[in-house]
Amino acid sequence: MSRRPRARALALLAGTLVLGGCVYYNGMYNTNRLTKSARKAERDGRPSEARNLWGQVITRADSLVAHHPRSKYAEQASVLRGLALARLGDCPNAVEPLGRLDQASGLGHDVAEEAALALGRCRLELGDAALADIAFTRVINSPDSARRHEARFRHARALRLTGHHEEALALLRDSPDPRGRGDLLLALLGTGRKDEAFALADSLVAAKDTTLVWDSVLVTLGGEDPRAASTLVSRLQADPAITPEVRARRLYEDALRLEPVDTAAAAARLREAAGTSARSESADMARLRLLRRVLSRIRTLDELPPVGDSLAVLARRENGAGAEAAALGATVTRLGQLGDSTGPGVERGDLRLFLAAEVARDTLAAPVLAAGLFRHLAEAWPSSPYAPKALLAAQLLDPADVDSARARLDSLYPDSPYLAVLRGEDPAGYRALEDSLQAFAATQAIVRQPRRPGVPGRVLPEDEPQRGRNPPADEDKPSNTRRRPDL
Repeated sequence: MSRRPRARALALLAGTLVLGGCVYYNGMYNTNRLTKSARKAERDGRPSEARNLWGQVITRADSLVAHHPRSKYAEQASVLRGLALARLGDCPNAVEPLGRLDQASGLGHDVAEEAALALGRCRLELGDAALADIAFTRVINSPDSARRHEARFRHARALRLTGHHEEALALLRDSPDPRGRGDLLLALLGTGRKDEAFALADSLVAAKDTTLVWDSVLVTLGGEDPRAASTLVSRLQADPAITPEVRARRLYEDALRLEPVDTAAAAARLREAAGTSARSESADMARLRLLRRVLSRIRTLDELPPVGDSLAVLARRENGAGAEAAALGATVTRLGQLGDSTGPGVERGDLRLFLAAEVARDTLAAPVLAAGLFRHLAEAWPSSPYAPKALLAAQLLDPADVDSARARLDSLYPDSPYLAVLRGEDPAGYRALEDSLQAFAATQAIVRQPRRPGVPGRVLPEDEPQRGRNPPADEDKPSNTRRRPDL
């Protein structure tokens, strides 16, 4: 190559490099300019304009990083992109670019601190209080009073969330923030200062403080100390300003929290929620849960009709509780109509009775009733190949007579395939019996009612009408002569 073409090529290469450098420099300049404009729009109280500008920051930063991923501005652009995403409420996508804060240069002190605060807030929102606190501690001594105040408030919250209640309490007392009243209350409870905490709650209720989100406090406290949360619920109920719907919801949610630790207190809360004047789903769910408690104690089929009447009333509500009550009520009605369709001599009556017992156990969650039905099968159908399985099922539900049940099984059904399986054998008869039971169940009209989401309902036969009577046309209506269970 001659000197002249070589010089021309070198000049072209140099021009390209300069032009490329100008392009990504200008891209970074425009990204920074848009960031400053977005921050100013926020400070001036122009949120719509700020959101639009933050969106442009994301577009510019994405373009710069995509075209110049190895440039010295790439990390800086990524952090600004993360800041914009955080400002727009997209924390899941903001954390990764904001995490490059230590590698970014040229951000400027103010933007770097805002990015650290945004990273901390997002990590806190995503449930990682420990990592969030690392970001907040970078700003707690900021020369900017607003950022310093925000960082210390968030630092105190992160300390409380990580179990450092004493340190959080000291900070919250020293530098009170109206947003921190809930954290102060929870920190007091976390350090065992319950009297002081409840006194604070009473004062906030009396002062009609609308800045405190009580439901969030109750959820947090309920996860740590359900009984303390229940005490707080009682104090909040004294507030005449809360609506019947909120009152019922708090009582119902309190019952759910108490159930694992104090069933009696949980039942009392359900009765309170059911007794409110609220026409809300929470009140109806409390009524439904009380009816399920009644079902759990039922011993015979004769006790089902009053529960069915109460479920029919609840089924008229146009909400989730009403739909669940309707399906549950249909199952109760079908069980109550078994009559003599399962008695001795009725074709496949043993199979119907077994399926009905399974429905009582799995759908109605009525273990006493289910155990009685399983035992009744063994008594009414002692020669049924399913009698041993029924006795085993009853034994699991009511292990009080394990020895007598075992003796009966060993003496009457030593060759049963079900007992053989328990002995570790694998007889062909076992699979044949199970297939026969499943095939029969598949031929029946069924009523499905999940006991809880994700748990399939059982089948309940309805192919045989009750014998010896013709049901009146309005039989499905609740009877006024039956006593409904107390709610």
